[in-house]
Amino acid sequence: MTFLNQIGQIGVSVNDTDAAEAFYCNTLGLRKLFRYGALLFIDCAGVRVMIEGNTTDAEFKPSSSCLYFRSPDLALAYPDLQSKGVMFTDEPHLIAPMPDHDLWMVFFKDPAGNLLALMQEAPKGHTVWPPTA
Repeated sequence: MTFLNQIGQIGVSVNDTDAAEAFYCNTLGLRKLFRYGALLFIDCAGVRVMIEGNTTDAEFKPSSSCLYFRSPDLALAYPDLQSKGVMFTDEPHLIAPMPDHDLWMVFFKDPAGNLLALMQEAPKGHTVWPPTA
């Protein structure tokens, strides 16, 4: 019997591999594994992300699923990434109050328009945003 229980690689389509490399490796700080032509491979805590450039389709539209990056502290990560030029589509907000924690998220896009998110599983009742002084 086959058991599928671990992701080995996630694919993301982009229209410009160079811009994607700068964004994912420099801006977000993910570790580049290697690049082969228009294929860029990065490591995200043991999950390999393959970024596939498509420079021939003039009508390119991103079609990936949303990548959710865990963050230990959205109140720090959000302004840090803003200062690096990341354009968020919203502010950190409570998604779901769970029985033992609260789930907070904020969404942004890569240069190709793929939807990405930061998520924090905060202690129950802890307000992530706006940060308290």
